[in-house]
Amino acid sequence: MADTSDRLSLSSLQSKWGWFAALGLLLIVCGLIALANVALATVVSVYYVGILMLIGGIVYLVHAFQVRSWDQVLFWALSGVLYVLAGVFAFENPLLASAALTLFLAIALLIAGVFRIWVGWRMRPVKGWGWVLASGIITALAGVVIYLGWPVNSLWILGLFLACDLLIQGWSMLAFGLAIRR
Repeated sequence: MADTSDRLSLSSLQSKWGWFAALGLLLIVCGLIALANVALATVVSVYYVGILMLIGGIVYLVHAFQVRSWDQVLFWALSGVLYVLAGVFAFENPLLASAALTLFLAIALLIAGVFRIWVGWRMRPVKGWGWVLASGIITALAGVVIYLGWPVNSLWILGLFLACDLLIQGWSMLAFGLAIRR
C-alpha cells in the first residue's frame, strides 16, 4: 500500500517538474542579481529582517492585551515595543543594522562551529565523524573571518550570504525538477 502511494506522489511530482525547474531558474536569476550588487542585497536583507521584527512586535503587543495579569501584560508589551523599535531601527539606519546583524552572524557561526567540532570529536568511533568535525571547523573559521573583517564587511556580507543562498536553492530546485522529469 505504501509503495502505491509513493508511486502516486512521485507521478504527481513528475507532472510538476517544470514548475520546480522554473522556480530554480528564477532563484538563480535572483541570486545573480544579488551577487551583482551585494551592498543593495545587504540593505534588502536588513529591510526583510526589519519587516519581520515589526510584525513580530505588533503580534507581541496584541498578545500583551490578551494576557490577564498585570506583570505578564508588562512583559509582553515591553517585548513588543522592543521588537517594534528594532524593526524601525532597521529602516532608519540599515547600515548600522547590517553591522549589528553581521556581528551577530559572526558570533552565531563561531558558536555553531565550536558546537559541531565538539559533536564531531565525540562521534570519533562512528564512521564519518571527520565530516562533522570538518564542517564545524569550516563554520567556526567563517565566523572568525567575518568577525575579523567587521564592521567593514557588514556592507556586503549579508548580501553575499543572500546571493549564495538564492543560487544554491536555485540550483537544487532546477536539479530536482530535471531529475524527477525522467
